[in-house]
Amino acid sequence: MIIATAGHIDHGKTLLVKSLTGIDADRLPEEKKRGMTLDLGFAYTELENGARLGFIDVPGHERLVRNMLAGVTGIDCVLLVVAADDGPMPQTLEHLAILDILGVARGMVALTKIDRVDAARVASVRAEVELLTRKTSLADAPIFPVSSINGDGIDNLRQQVADMATETQENKGSGHFRLAVDRAFTIDGAGLVVTGTAFDGTVNREDRVWVGTHSVQARVRRIHANNENSATGRAGERLALNLTGLDKKDIMRGDWIVTGSGLPLYRKMDVRLKVVPNAKRPLRHWTSVHIHLGAQNTTGRVAILGADRAAPGSSVLAQLVLDTPIGACVRDKFVVRDQSAQITIGGGHVVDLHPPRRGRASPERLDFLAALDTPDSKVALKSALDRAPNGFSVADFAVARNLTEAEMATTMAAASAVMAGAGASALAISETAWSARQKEFLDALDRFHSHFPERLGPAANQLRKSLGRFIPETLFEALAATLISGRDLSSDGMLLHRPGHRPGLTGDDAKRWEALQPYLSKTPESPPVIHDLAQATGLPVKGVSKTLRQAVRMGLAVQISENRFFIPDALHAHAQTFETMIAANGKVSVSPFRQQAGIGRNLAVEVLEHFDRVGLSQRDGNTRNQLRPVSEVFGT
Repeated sequence: MIIATAGHIDHGKTLLVKSLTGIDADRLPEEKKRGMTLDLGFAYTELENGARLGFIDVPGHERLVRNMLAGVTGIDCVLLVVAADDGPMPQTLEHLAILDILGVARGMVALTKIDRVDAARVASVRAEVELLTRKTSLADAPIFPVSSINGDGIDNLRQQVADMATETQENKGSGHFRLAVDRAFTIDGAGLVVTGTAFDGTVNREDRVWVGTHSVQARVRRIHANNENSATGRAGERLALNLTGLDKKDIMRGDWIVTGSGLPLYRKMDVRLKVVPNAKRPLRHWTSVHIHLGAQNTTGRVAILGADRAAPGSSVLAQLVLDTPIGACVRDKFVVRDQSAQITIGGGHVVDLHPPRRGRASPERLDFLAALDTPDSKVALKSALDRAPNGFSVADFAVARNLTEAEMATTMAAASAVMAGAGASALAISETAWSARQKEFLDALDRFHSHFPERLGPAANQLRKSLGRFIPETLFEALAATLISGRDLSSDGMLLHRPGHRPGLTGDDAKRWEALQPYLSKTPESPPVIHDLAQATGLPVKGVSKTLRQAVRMGLAVQISENRFFIPDALHAHAQTFETMIAANGKVSVSPFRQQAGIGRNLAVEVLEHFDRVGLSQRDGNTRNQLRPVSEVFGT
């Protein structure tokens, strides 16, 4: 269990930690000389049951609140220290406000220096502390009068700490590993060491990790968990990681050490913000502020969503617009201080990391954020899907919530979500919305057939624009693939149509097609170009070109280049050849495809480039990969 101290300067935090652990947390020579904690100090002790406690001793001086904030994020509980002779002081009040807006509810209060005052003074300060904490997250925190000089009350406080540690459930370390770096230094013979509190997940020796602000990976050589050698480190522990592959100049306080594919950086984040109750004035929209998240400190502005100000003590939805992008995940806690970094204004937690470009304060967006504002990912996904007619990004949701692939799959199943598409562009959509979008798709196609019975069907982009609502390309393609698979839709690779729809050519086009079709069918794998067809049939080039293009609209032919038209079945046969070669070799290049298809090199290039355009394949240098099945692109 990790415990952070909090309280005013010179109220005895460091000496109290030493009384509880036997360790002096002041580690800097300047701290020894001046008798005050300038930066974070650390001390560890072992309980009788073998559990280890870690104490983070934070500075109490008003000019060092930034360092204090680096220590109180990610803690299990807090030890608020108030000197009995002074009573609550300015930094007592500010630290208490910070703990309250961070939602730290587990903790205790130590009334120190009781050896300097009489019993009446102790009782008076105790009553004052009870009044101060009554409406905060520490309202039920027990109070222990102690003296670090003569030891009075120390045993009782130590027992309370032990009891609280016993009650603390072990963090299971879900999600990808994340550690907020608060120190980085080098050790002779070992190299770079970073320390911090692990927010999520588990890390093991020899794991590969990323620094959130760099594209270079590092390897974990050794791990100290709560000041002991360990093979693993997990969420909730104070860790020291010995890393190879990075230099000290590559990392600084505020960086994140993460596993997985790295931690994205964000300039905008939608948040739940609580304004401190004792604020002198409302927090106005677009106020310049300092933002503390994890061990990071940056500047930016606060946009109040749906209002022009937030009253003292109120809780509102807001957007933080940052001057410097930082790493974060949903439910991460933050503190906001004024432009001069002197006064704590408020704080809260992250709700969403992918705000829209427009309409950030629309009623629909605010309702969506309210649905997302829950620690339960399954509930958040289900509620959000009910408000997202086009679904939303699976990858964005997983990254924002720091869910592993397995955790995201479980979350999707619990929310009965449909996966539209695959890979990084995949969307999650509710079953109700999925069915509604399929109906809209087919209704739009039926309207097209009704208005243009002489045409085979619309191109995909044309149909997508006619749906009456914006449909993401990924969702449209997933709808088409599902409808083709269910035989409600057919495709020739370019045009979409109902399977039973059969248009026909009329007039001169019908006569010319009757003359052209035998030549297209004579060598279907390698049909003649327009000029050769015109010469063979005795028809004018313009007439041949017009009829072939009309045949494409009817689905009787497929145009793959300016001068080349295929009968659909012949092009489908080439696509099956491509798919067979992919199954055997994994990739396809021009020469092997030309030989397998029995066509010339130029035509092979034209065919493969057509496959790229319709989404069957993707070029990678001199070879091609398959993106989608033939049945999904061309139908069965």
